[in-house]
Formats: sequence, structure tokens, C-alpha cells
Amino acid sequence: MTRILSALVLLPVVVGAIWFLPPWGTLLLALVAAVLAFSEYRTIALALGLSVPAGVAGTAVALCAYAMWIGDRWVDGSSSFRSGGSSMEVWSSPFLQANLVALILMSAFIVVGAMSVARGRPAPGVLADAGATLFAPIYIGVPLGALAWVRADRRFPDAVAGDTVTVPWDGRAAVLLLLAIIVVSDSAQYYCGRTFGKRPLAPTVSPKKTVEGAIGGLVFGTVATMIGGHYVFGSPIWLLALLGAAISLLGIVGDLFESLLKRSAGVKDSSNLIPGHGGVLDRIDSWLFAAPVYYVFVRFVA
Repeated sequence: MTRILSALVLLPVVVGAIWFLPPWGTLLLALVAAVLAFSEYRTIALALGLSVPAGVAGTAVALCAYAMWIGDRWVDGSSSFRSGGSSMEVWSSPFLQANLVALILMSAFIVVGAMSVARGRPAPGVLADAGATLFAPIYIGVPLGALAWVRADRRFPDAVAGDTVTVPWDGRAAVLLLLAIIVVSDSAQYYCGRTFGKRPLAPTVSPKKTVEGAIGGLVFGTVATMIGGHYVFGSPIWLLALLGAAISLLGIVGDLFESLLKRSAGVKDSSNLIPGHGGVLDRIDSWLFAAPVYYVFVRFVA
């Protein structure tokens, strides 16, 4: 009952922010989720005996999410100014806003390396600490920022100077489609595994997951993508089938990866923040692995 009540509270908030607020609303939602998920990630890292500097890694997570959201978009190159009491407008070609994720990661790499040297204490865990710190923005910040990017309004320059063309798909529907695919796949894994499950999928990582459940999640997730993607993107069915299969499989991998982290750290849930559901990381683990391939599809294919 607690699990259902939590879902009834969170679902309208998430869907409402994505659908009714401007694109920055989804960015804000992604940043809040990124900060909370990073806090839980850091707790798991500490349980594993790893040192993850909250300031450096947390800042890198937030900046990577923001950089993903703002990058790879066309910006109007026009500008206006006043001169001698009259207004003048100068038009220049639109330009593609650079994606600064690589710059942020390289900066974080330098800072983390410098901090390791500054400690001046050789230790077996130096490389593990640095790796865990730099993994945080890649694991959490980049995927959530990619999801927020999908929601943002996209306009591209036309052949005629000053004209723009809006992409044919709705960013709100595109984000909600990914969330729906993950929910459908997760639900199918649970019910198919409960009904038909006999062979364990990864017994040492997640004993309750079964091969039959994974197959059910793959099938239903793929079908959901084919149906929903037809209305959102209008892409060929075979392409949507490949996308759905990739999202479903990566969602399973993301779930198992987070389970592996928790089991290695000896914890059941990443936190108790969401009653009946565990922590934020427990809720978005599938999205973190599925979002990058969805971003690539939307950015380069759709």
C-alpha cells in the first residue's frame, strides 16, 4: 500500500513537470534527481570503502546534466543594439551550441588528479577513489541531462536566412514515451517472471530476476516502443523495434548494475527516501542506461 501511495504522489509531479512546465522544468527535475541520486551513490561508495569528494563529484554531476541539456542546439546568431538614438539589428547565421560535457569531464579529471597528489599519501585505493569520483558524472549526470535534452524545444535553421524549422516530434511526448517503455518493461519482467519464471537471470546479483521475466520485459518493451514511437516519431517499425529492444535490454542491465553496486556494498536499497520504493537511484537505475541510446536515436535518427 505504501508503494502505491508513493507512486500516486510522485507520478503526477513527474508527468506534470514534463508536460505542463517549459523545458527548464524537466531540467530542474533532472537536476534534483541527479543530486539525490549522487548522494545515494556516494553512500554506496563509502560503504565500499571508497572516498568520493562530494563537492567535486557533485558539481561535476550537476554541470554534466546542464551541459547535456543546453548543448547540441541551434542558437540564433542575430543581435540588436542602439546607436545614436536608433535601434539596429545585425543578422548572422545560427550556430550550433557546443556540448561542453567533454570539457567538464576533463576539468574534473584534472581536479581529481591534483587532489590525489595533494594528499601526498600513496595508498592502494588511490586509483579506485579517483575512478569512483569520475564515474559519478558519467553514470548519473550525463544520462539525466540527455533525458532533459530530449524534452527541450528544438529548432533548426532553414535554407532561407532567418527562417527556422521545428522538429516534427513533441519533446514532452518523447520523454514520457521513454518513461512509459521502462515502466512497461519493468512490469512485464515482474509479472512474466512471477508467472513463468524458472531460470535465474543473475542469481548472485539479483536472485529474483529470471530469464523468462527478462524475455517478457524485452517483448513488451519492444511492442510499447513500436506503438508509442509510431505516434511520437513516425519512424519505420523495424527501426522502432530495434530501439525498443535496445532500451529494454539496457534497462535490465542498468537495474542489474545498480543491484551489483548495492550487493557489493551490503545494502538493500540506495536509501529510504521514497517509502516503499527505496531511493531515487533505485527508481532511475534503468533510465540511466536506457537514456543514452534514446538520446542518440532522437539526436541523430528521429
